[in-house]
Amino acid sequence: MTSRFQFIEDQRETFPVKRLCQVLDVVHSSYYKWRASRDARARRERDDQAPAMRIRAVHADSDGTYGAPRTTAELRDAHGMRINEKKAARVMRKYRIVGVTAAMASGSDQHFGCCW
Repeated sequence: MTSRFQFIEDQRETFPVKRLCQVLDVVHSSYYKWRASRDARARRERDDQAPAMRIRAVHADSDGTYGAPRTTAELRDAHGMRINEKKAARVMRKYRIVGVTAAMASGSDQHFGCCW
């Protein structure tokens, strides 16, 4: 959806916004809301860079095993950083920092020797 808004922004000098919104099947009020929130998006981008570097460091120290909950706990306890789990998870998603998922046991070895 953002690319549609960006396209409208790029073409608004050439074509009317109302027509561009009709062609791209976008509600024009949504476009204007996106446009008004530009500064907030830029500020969030700047604010996410510092936690992202620390999250990468904690993730690397854990050999890539920590997800958002343990990363958040580590940032709070060891680094004294004020961050909640939702923000840590959002930053991790944004920068594609993924913890290792534990392997689930398959059911086949649990029923060995049974009548299945």
